[in-house]
Amino acid sequence: MKFVVSSTELLSRLQSISRVISSKNTLPILDNFLFDLSGNTLTIMASDLESSMRTRINLDNVDGSGKVAIEAKRLTDILKEFPEQPLIFEINQETLGVDIISDNGKFSIVGVNGDEYPEMLKLNEESAVTANIPGAILLKGINKTFFATGDDELRPVMSCIFIQFNENGATFVASDTHKLVKYTNSSVNTGSQASFILPKKPANMLKSVLGKGEQEIKLQFDDKNAYFQLSEYEMICRLQEGQYPNYEAVIPTNNPNRLTISRADFATVLKRVSVFSSSSNLIKLDIKADQVTVTAQDIDFSISAYEKINAQYEGEDMLIGFKSAFLVDILNAMNTENVVLQMSDPSRAGVIVPLEKESEQEDELMLLMPMMIND
Repeated sequence: MKFVVSSTELLSRLQSISRVISSKNTLPILDNFLFDLSGNTLTIMASDLESSMRTRINLDNVDGSGKVAIEAKRLTDILKEFPEQPLIFEINQETLGVDIISDNGKFSIVGVNGDEYPEMLKLNEESAVTANIPGAILLKGINKTFFATGDDELRPVMSCIFIQFNENGATFVASDTHKLVKYTNSSVNTGSQASFILPKKPANMLKSVLGKGEQEIKLQFDDKNAYFQLSEYEMICRLQEGQYPNYEAVIPTNNPNRLTISRADFATVLKRVSVFSSSSNLIKLDIKADQVTVTAQDIDFSISAYEKINAQYEGEDMLIGFKSAFLVDILNAMNTENVVLQMSDPSRAGVIVPLEKESEQEDELMLLMPMMIND
């Protein structure tokens, strides 16, 4: 079989789907891309058995049809060095020899029988839930929550994003037990209540392709797998098994102490002061009327720092400790000019919400557990 394809378009597509490929594949063939030419459509797939992503390119100049698996790393390394130009791929179906012909040369490699490549996972059509969701909303939900996922292998559900559909819209939740993020968009209406737990790797793969243009995403999922159909890409992945914790139960509802503060200024002060914190990354917030004093110290090295920042505060004077890196991550994940830190007492979680919503259809809430202060 033979086809002609743009070098830059092919590289762009391969780089997007190559994120699927694992460095520790159990099957050697999974170190390859599967090329499947049928008619004028070239379908390219990458897989690690748990997740598969494929893309389709419509071609004008083709001859024949067939499948071949081509080594992923070598092919992308070759393509990175080409300027934009048409490349001719000639594949001998009997010997599996692959010739890549450019304007000035030829590069020959040996492929693998494409029939040996594992097939994509399949959904149970009878039990699958179908939803259409704008790509911008899906991307935003992942971006808002991804940083809060954990890495605890003993609690795998906590390293995932929980996605829930109900009458309130689409809700995205992530937590590593120290911090929790909840993002809801009420404009998404699936007409049914359903949820699934999306692992971190496929979530990261979606991030890489969702940012490429406005599009409506077709989402289907059953109790084991989820399928995402974009305009140029398709992905199916195995979902995380298990029950996601009742996240609503850990969000304190009675928080009479409210601190309103500039998000950017607060984050900048935290970064400066935390340079002087100990290995625990503890910073203390001494909150009084109209002012917050941010302090950090490392007794082992006899260093310390404090800085004051103006703010609006309603409530009792409070001294509360947080892990500065987590608090900065939360502030960086928000786009609002000002945030509100809601607290009940120094031993309970602080709730951070935007003072100004980005839109009436959105709600976001960030929660951070405090750290113990030993004076």
